[in-house]
Amino acid sequence: MLAKWNKVTTLRVVKVALFIVALIPLYMLVQRIALGGLGPDPAQVITESLGKAALQLLLATLFMTPLRKLTGWTGWVRCRRMLGLFAFFYAVLHVLAFLQLILGWGDLWATFTRRPYIIMGAVAFLLLVPLALTSTQKMMKRTGRMWKPLHRLIYLSAFFAWLHFLWQARSDVLEMVVYGVVLIALLAIRAYWFGVSSLVPLKKV
Repeated sequence: MLAKWNKVTTLRVVKVALFIVALIPLYMLVQRIALGGLGPDPAQVITESLGKAALQLLLATLFMTPLRKLTGWTGWVRCRRMLGLFAFFYAVLHVLAFLQLILGWGDLWATFTRRPYIIMGAVAFLLLVPLALTSTQKMMKRTGRMWKPLHRLIYLSAFFAWLHFLWQARSDVLEMVVYGVVLIALLAIRAYWFGVSSLVPLKKV
């Protein structure tokens, strides 16, 4: 009983800590806005900050499963949905900021189809929508076996989001290179685990 209580308490503490950490990018952005520290192009800073926060949280979400395997603690996986929803939250704010502050609400179709980096970002965002809509326990039960394959779309979303930022990077691409290395490592780990798991039945035969 005590062990179970400790596990529940640990999970709650970790969730609260991750919740606070996930809000830090928004807090820092609001603080910069309040202090007038956005520089000569505030619209670009706001939009880019929200988008990068979404990408960072997508990578953090993908890191939860490897972290569980490394530590043996299943609580990391139970934090994954919260981080994924935070990633979607920042992605929604990023899109709204882009439309309101940079692009405007005019001919959206023409703009979205003429700029490759916007297409990449739009695809990344659209892939996140069904994941957010099916994130609840009720939707997990409704989708059944399709839930896991559907939620593997997060890897594609993260990849297109990374391309979105890489494509529009100007002189300083180091940050995007770092994100790319992290993403490739996470994809490689996933591919390795998937390959090993698919070979297990063959070994038993």
